[in-house]
Amino acid sequence: MQFKIEPAQRIKRLPPYMFGRLNALKLAKRRQGADIIDLGMGNPSDAAPKVVIDKLCEAAMDPRNHRYSASIGIKGLRKEFAKKYKQKWGVQLDWEHEVLACIGSKEGFSHMCLAMMGPGDTAIVPDPAFQIHNYGVALAGANVITVPLGNDENFLKTIAMVCEHLYPKPKLLILNFPHNPTTMTVEQGFFETVVQLAKRFGIAVLHDFAYGETCFDGYEAPSFLSSKGAKDIGVEFTTLSKPYNMAGFRIGFAAGNKEMLDALATIKGYYDYGIFQALQIAGIIALRQCQDEIVTQNKRYESRRDVVCQGLERIGWEVKKPRATMFVWAKVPPEHSRGKGSIDFAMDLMENAEVAVAPGRAFGENGEDYMRIALVENEQRLRQAIRNISRYLRQKPIRKAKSAQKERES
Repeated sequence: MQFKIEPAQRIKRLPPYMFGRLNALKLAKRRQGADIIDLGMGNPSDAAPKVVIDKLCEAAMDPRNHRYSASIGIKGLRKEFAKKYKQKWGVQLDWEHEVLACIGSKEGFSHMCLAMMGPGDTAIVPDPAFQIHNYGVALAGANVITVPLGNDENFLKTIAMVCEHLYPKPKLLILNFPHNPTTMTVEQGFFETVVQLAKRFGIAVLHDFAYGETCFDGYEAPSFLSSKGAKDIGVEFTTLSKPYNMAGFRIGFAAGNKEMLDALATIKGYYDYGIFQALQIAGIIALRQCQDEIVTQNKRYESRRDVVCQGLERIGWEVKKPRATMFVWAKVPPEHSRGKGSIDFAMDLMENAEVAVAPGRAFGENGEDYMRIALVENEQRLRQAIRNISRYLRQKPIRKAKSAQKERES
């Protein structure tokens, strides 16, 4: 007897993983000895603060930290996080009821979708979007309705129109500023309008604030929770991954509405026993002692940003200098991509220029024609990446590509 094993329908609802082909090619090229400059993933390559590592080593030696921890995070970590929100953003958080530690913000976000949504529910997600913002909803069995990404009044009017005309009405609005992948930013007044809109239509808000401290040129990203009434209708997710170079530590936070966090805590109580306690203790030290490290790291990213933007502008790509995140979002001229989609063009760059970047289409339809470039290598390697791309483009029949493009348009 032969039978076919069938996964759950929620798995079937997920589209093909857009990075799969790129990752497979990258692995194959490296096995062949190619020196791939990997700018595709926002994975910090700089070291976590030494004082954090020292505390981690010390805490890991204590057998009391080898046991199961609290799934919502230990008291000291949540207290220190609440203190930081008060100092940096002026937000008063009750650490017992309005703060929860996650195994990275991505885990917290996806489990919050599971706690808040189910079949028949709908979330509004801007396009382009970080992938978990769509797939977290899909894995919860709910539906996504996309709106073109924006940061102005017209964007919010579009959301209001969806809320007015969609039945049943949307349950969640998912936002992410500073934005991954586009690096788009907002000012405080934007969130004040979001709170008013959410209360008007009875819709909850999830705000991904992963890049809230990775800012340049004097820009300070506002916290959604610093808007009056935000805690009544929403939750904000943050992480130690980017500001402290602690991506592998998997320490994130959800903060805000008590009822939403209670629901998330219930889900986590069934799914996990929390973060390794030694890591949480190290996280306390990061929050307490390493604010200067954030300033230093942001200067590194700012310098790398300038190198990449200047280099891409020289080869003719359309770039706007980001005020935040660890990415550059660049539009590729059609004569360079020769009419190929961003995924195929990204494959070309890896195959022929030995540079890995993230194709914009992987983040949604409105990401097509763009590339996301992560600032995770040093300046020398970034300059080499631009040279590799430029060298490859010079080998291509640009003029013929332009003629072909005109023929298609006519």
